[in-house]
Amino acid sequence: MSKDYRKTPEALGRLTDQQYAVTQEEGTEPPFRNAYWDLHDDGIYVDVVSGQPLFASTDKFDSGTGWPSFTRPIEPDAVVTTTDRTLWMTRTEVRSSGAESHLGHVFDDGPRAEGGLRYCMNSAALRFVPVEDLAAQGYGEYLDRFPNAPTTDPTPQEDAA
Repeated sequence: MSKDYRKTPEALGRLTDQQYAVTQEEGTEPPFRNAYWDLHDDGIYVDVVSGQPLFASTDKFDSGTGWPSFTRPIEPDAVVTTTDRTLWMTRTEVRSSGAESHLGHVFDDGPRAEGGLRYCMNSAALRFVPVEDLAAQGYGEYLDRFPNAPTTDPTPQEDAA
């Protein structure tokens, strides 16, 4: 089933000042002083504006930059890229495909064995969903990416007498 991951006035109204500045005004948060640069828990990262799944922790790596970095998006069409010529240089900007939230930039200095890309994202543009909450929050389709994910037994256990 397809989900509609659009930007709404209600969603924008829930953002903090920093989340708004990053996602809507192409801002950048400070390195090493953000929520997810050093998070190593299993789960997925979704667009803070729309909830669209963007990246999986299984594709996250320590780039040494102070921002969360990933080798690839969770789905090929989860993000779109555009040319960014601000700050006197040319970079490739990354946006969520649904809400068009500014997420960060992609560079070609990532792990070669994983394709060579580094999706350098702003924590303020993301919301982390821990693996144990995926199903409850509507992201159960991504559980298979985590072989050690807790499973829920659909049949109730009877007390042993």
